[in-house]
Amino acid sequence: MAQIGEKLNKEFNDQVREELESAYIYLAMSAWFAERTLNKLAAWFAKQAEEEFEHAMKFVNYILDTGGSVKYETLKEPKRDYDNILEILETADHHEKYITKRIHHLYNVAQEEKELSAFPLLLWFLEEQVEEEEQTAALIDMYKGYKNDFNFDHVKRE
Repeated sequence: MAQIGEKLNKEFNDQVREELESAYIYLAMSAWFAERTLNKLAAWFAKQAEEEFEHAMKFVNYILDTGGSVKYETLKEPKRDYDNILEILETADHHEKYITKRIHHLYNVAQEEKELSAFPLLLWFLEEQVEEEEQTAALIDMYKGYKNDFNFDHVKRE
């Protein structure tokens, strides 16, 4: 496999931080739900956190497989004081849209740097982000149709 260039290595390390911060954000959201005994929502956000950690590891493995250097940076403390479920769902949706922009940026950097071996990984992430944004938007739509938070918590989610 091709060697990762310095610029893409830095950008991928930045994305490792972004993915780990995403996991941290979703863990905080999960805790918010658990504290209010909204256990299905807590479990769903905990699962999202696990996925974000897996995403970080995909970038770590790519960096290592291409002879790069992994740098773990300090993570920001996630927000913990939400007012309601809708605020959390909208925050998650906004965050996924932000991550999608980051992946587009990485794709553009890889293209500019002619690091073609990064394309399969980035194309996987572009497809993943379509799914992530679809899920958060669907949760918001579903939530708006429910009369109370308890009933919404008991909806089956994948």
